[in-house]
Amino acid sequence: MAAPLDLAQRIRRVALENALAHAGSAQPGPILARLLATDPELRARAAEVNLLVREALQSLAPLSREAQELELAGLGGPEPARRAADRAGAAELPPLPGGEMGKVVLRLAPFPSGALHLGNSRMLFINDAYRRRYQGKLFLVYDDTPGSEQKRVDLEVFDLIRRDLEHAEIPVDATYYKSDRVPRFYPWARRVIEADAAYVCTCPAARLRENRAAGIACEHRAQDRDRTLEEWERMLAGAYGEGEAVLRLRTDPADPDPAFRDRVLFRVSDLDHPRVGHKYRVWPLLEFSWAVDDIELGLTHVVRGKDLVIEDKMEQFIWNLLGITGPKFLHWGLLRVREAKLSKSKSYAEVKSGAYDGWADPRTWSLASLERRGIRLEAVRRFTLSFGLSLSDIEVPAETLYAENRQLLDGTTMRRAFVPDPVRVHVEGYPAELQHVTLPNHPERTELGERIVVAGPEFYLPRAELLRHAGTEIRLKDLLNVALPPEIPDRPLGAVPVTFTSRENKRLPRIQWVGAEGSAAVDVLTPEGTHTLGRGEAALRIGEPGTTYQFERYGFVRIERGWVPRTEPVAVCYGHP
Repeated sequence: MAAPLDLAQRIRRVALENALAHAGSAQPGPILARLLATDPELRARAAEVNLLVREALQSLAPLSREAQELELAGLGGPEPARRAADRAGAAELPPLPGGEMGKVVLRLAPFPSGALHLGNSRMLFINDAYRRRYQGKLFLVYDDTPGSEQKRVDLEVFDLIRRDLEHAEIPVDATYYKSDRVPRFYPWARRVIEADAAYVCTCPAARLRENRAAGIACEHRAQDRDRTLEEWERMLAGAYGEGEAVLRLRTDPADPDPAFRDRVLFRVSDLDHPRVGHKYRVWPLLEFSWAVDDIELGLTHVVRGKDLVIEDKMEQFIWNLLGITGPKFLHWGLLRVREAKLSKSKSYAEVKSGAYDGWADPRTWSLASLERRGIRLEAVRRFTLSFGLSLSDIEVPAETLYAENRQLLDGTTMRRAFVPDPVRVHVEGYPAELQHVTLPNHPERTELGERIVVAGPEFYLPRAELLRHAGTEIRLKDLLNVALPPEIPDRPLGAVPVTFTSRENKRLPRIQWVGAEGSAAVDVLTPEGTHTLGRGEAALRIGEPGTTYQFERYGFVRIERGWVPRTEPVAVCYGHP
């Protein structure tokens, strides 16, 4: 795949810089994240850029370190630091058509069957951005009409959604519940019937679907207005059970879009609603409820995903039928994060069964789970708004979100040492004066201070690194060099002996270490819901829950539970590299 010369050169330059920082082996994720974070125009081309990055890495792999250094020098050396654009309040969103300062009214319309997740972020932050731009109003309207046995309204979710909005700093001007507004929808249904545009259908659901798919008019479509009004009143009076009757809109039974053929407006439901119980049995479908509420609540604009265009068409049909001018519609395309498997129904089942650790389980990719991982909702806002209101469907790696969070965390987050799957080693000939060393809390921010760290002669080192470099000389990061034995025992009875060689800062593989004395056991919860056990430096014993650290050469983590002597390890949740 050919790329513009300047983009190709930049990719190669960043790849070379990354390769030299990782002992000649570049890491594709951070390269892609850096490119997308510092050049938002590339985000819509994330898949293409990712392919170009991987092609560049393939061509770099055979080069020696010296060849990589020479080529990077020829490209001007390491790329000057670029700051990701501050998009928190200045996203490239198009103007609202007809939008007037102080008069714009928008809505958030979550279905309360599960916590808000990453896929809902465009609804939240785009609508909030427009409200702020036009100094308008934003309503929270719970779409809590009955769903199904698999997609039920959940009482606890109402509070979860409110909490997420508070944490995302999205204030709402009013809150409404569809379940409180049901009686307001009935007069509108009567108006549609009186316009001779609806009828009551008692076809079995399977036959209704078959007729719609075949473009065949239902036998009940010939009802006259008076008969429909009579049948409608019978529905309201409880003459029909669940699934026995629906109110349908008279559209073209041969409409090119089968989904728009005589759509259902109201149905009978016997589901126990968590807010109103069995107070109502005849419920509107969402598009009819919105045809009403978008008028009664004074909406000026409806901004939502393009997957809801059929709802636009329904609302517009009803407004035209009744001679009403409604709000204007704007849409965005689907935004997928490659690693995020988003399914409210699956998450609901796993949360309710106990398989997931509540809605904040990292596998839900809920906003609460992102916060649990130390991913700030401000980063989610910037990530979301960086794509604007594009109608194109976009898929990006999670690194794109992580890059935004890194911009917020990196300069203020203290570093700590952590070793996964640790092996205890004893350094023979270890310098006595290095039992304790002073390390900075941040490599560049001196104002964050320093800490005194317990060092050798005994350390914990990562098993994978010991196996990879067995029989060679390595450097314990920022400390000294040691020679490893040719074989590393699988289950050593004691500390594995290694040999001190020098303190000279040689070009050797650098390995993260933790001084064994006083170290803390650490349990890392991963985004996949698994646990990684390891050892962390002694300072983690006094880490406060809620504190975010960067485990050096590992990633950002957030402390969930502090260290309890001899009983429980420090529990942390992994954020991202």
